[in-house]
Amino acid sequence: MKKGKAVHTYIDAVTHAGLAGKQNEDRYAVKSFFVGSKRQTPSTIAVLCDGIGGHRAGEVAAEIGVSIITKNVLAGDPSDPINTLKTAILKANRAIFEASQTNRGREGMGTTCACVWVIGDLLYTANLGDSRIYLMRKGHLVQLSTDHTWVQEAIDAGIILDGEGENHPNAHVIRRYLGSEKDPEPDFRLWFFENEGDADALGNQGFKLERGDLLMVCSDGLTDLVTDEEIRDTLMGSHRGRVPGILIDTANRRGGHDNITVILMSLPGVERKWKETSRKRKFLTGCLIGFILISLLATALVFGYRWWQGELDDMEKPLPTATQTMPVGLPISDKTAVGNPTVENLVTSQPSLSTVSPQPTRTPWPTNTASDG
Repeated sequence: MKKGKAVHTYIDAVTHAGLAGKQNEDRYAVKSFFVGSKRQTPSTIAVLCDGIGGHRAGEVAAEIGVSIITKNVLAGDPSDPINTLKTAILKANRAIFEASQTNRGREGMGTTCACVWVIGDLLYTANLGDSRIYLMRKGHLVQLSTDHTWVQEAIDAGIILDGEGENHPNAHVIRRYLGSEKDPEPDFRLWFFENEGDADALGNQGFKLERGDLLMVCSDGLTDLVTDEEIRDTLMGSHRGRVPGILIDTANRRGGHDNITVILMSLPGVERKWKETSRKRKFLTGCLIGFILISLLATALVFGYRWWQGELDDMEKPLPTATQTMPVGLPISDKTAVGNPTVENLVTSQPSLSTVSPQPTRTPWPTNTASDG
């Protein structure tokens, strides 16, 4: 595993043989150096090759590919990065093919290739095969490269649907690679915006990067088993230094049937943004919880005060007095009187007809109402 701060990018990379018992035929290199007339412009080149061919031939092809491409980019013309990359790739192809002819056990060997060259804040890419290049910006993950496989060509031609290629028998048939007798055509299309054509994608070379952007180069041992959504979530939720290991562990838990390599290139600013986002999320969550608690407390105080004030008002109100005079001549059973006088009291207190006073208006029992305070 390689970690550390490059000239103007952070580099974190991990390679693993997988769990199928295969020899690790993935090879990669990352070099940082200065370019320009005064050697003041920082640049970083990352190259990943995934070898093809049995009996360790793929390992040899990948080693040759990484070595020659890196060497020629370092010695090439940074003012013309596309031609520099193309020249380096074609030289690597020729060297691999010639090596395959000198040893019978290496016949037919080859390798995929994915190159990322950042000059200042400008991005240049090239690829052959199914090793991929991704860009993560502001939570959005974009596959910049195109897979050169039979399945991808069939999908592009409308022969099969996108979801039908996963378990297709030709899923791992590579259409472009290093090591062929005829020079391959490096793919310089850099896909970023929606609804682009080939010319648009080619015109994206020299793409301007922003602080906090993440570039990822990986072999198909990862993308066969881990989806783009899972890659994005890992990039969003983990520190950059842990991302390659987490992704490789995920692929291995699902079988790890192939070699797996992940190279992560981070432009300065990404850690600051992650920390600011985390602090901002915690602050907003704390404010929301505090607001809810204050609202509940205020509601409880209001209802508690109203209940207490109502109880206090009830205690301060005097009990009403009975002022009703019993009517004369009514049967005892029909009489209603406050205080429930006894029959004897009613008889002895009954006035004579000559002294009967006018019947007063009946005052109903007052309704017990709580004051609003």
